[in-house]
Amino acid sequence: MESVAWACTSASVQPGLSARSLAAVVGLWRRNYWRHGLHWVDLPKWALKLGNPTKIKAEGPEPHPRWCPKALVAHYEFPARGDLPPVKLTWYDGGKRPELAKELKLDKWKNGTLFVGEKGYIISDYDKHKLLPEDKFKDFTPPEQTIEPSVGHHKEWVLACMKNEPEKPLCNFSYSGPLSEAVLLGAVSHRAGNKELLWDAENLKATNAPEAEEFIKLKYRPGWSLEG
Repeated sequence: MESVAWACTSASVQPGLSARSLAAVVGLWRRNYWRHGLHWVDLPKWALKLGNPTKIKAEGPEPHPRWCPKALVAHYEFPARGDLPPVKLTWYDGGKRPELAKELKLDKWKNGTLFVGEKGYIISDYDKHKLLPEDKFKDFTPPEQTIEPSVGHHKEWVLACMKNEPEKPLCNFSYSGPLSEAVLLGAVSHRAGNKELLWDAENLKATNAPEAEEFIKLKYRPGWSLEG
């Protein structure tokens, strides 16, 4: 099984910035990459019950010590989950699009997630889902909806706080934490020289890339460290 996701977003930078501004620009890119990645990688993670990736490889320009890339592609490999087979997932950021999108004439889909199966494809966003080739699946009847509509992110959060039910939000921390970690590992791979990372999620460590450590765990000033 393979899944690809893309979003037409990018972050631009300008020369002549101060050190503080440079840090802000790189931070902004990480947040931009992470924020859009969360939305589009969420679909295959939920639908395919993906856990933690075991391999991550960024594809892009050589990392610059001061500037962030205009676009980046990140490849992930997820292991088998019970009876479910391994999955390869690719995230295209900054306006990059997969060649397959052109072959399937998906020009009207500015953002989306494409599921690549043995018998066809599913192209999805948060409003619509389409099976391809359309003529092959024209008589397909979709299953009934099983997930209740959300009351909204903010209301879910407030209700969880008021009722002391932290597991209630659809994207609670047990789900959104590993999702955030997986998406950001694409940025870590890039900052480590676009190196393939062998990821040990339990110990939060790229076992083959000690140079990636500085991008995974921050060094806090004395008195400001976080335990756990």
